[in-house]
Amino acid sequence: MAERYSSFQQGGTMWLLQRITAAFLIVVLAFHFFLLHFVHHADEVSFLMSSGRMETWTYYSLMILFLLTATFHGVNGVYNALINQGLSGTKRTVIKWTLILASIILIVQGFRTANAWAGIPLY
Repeated sequence: MAERYSSFQQGGTMWLLQRITAAFLIVVLAFHFFLLHFVHHADEVSFLMSSGRMETWTYYSLMILFLLTATFHGVNGVYNALINQGLSGTKRTVIKWTLILASIILIVQGFRTANAWAGIPLY
């Protein structure tokens, strides 16, 4: 029988966070799909409508949480997949810090975009 190998330590914090963020993303993506494909069809969605949704603190908060969890889940998954493929040493360190930097840039730009849609000043 084949051995199961994972860079996650089962029962560890990162293992648990990966599963929690996956469950959260499934729920938020279902909400998004329902709202933007059944309640409002794609041809009805406009920038003004999106801006109006972002001006409510509940929707804004949900989208910020979505940004943070999606970034964590994606980057953590890619990093661990690379470790599972044998990434180690200096390459592992370089990839880790590159992914961290990319995450920071993505989150900062995501906040800037969300704030612009919500009418929150960027300064």
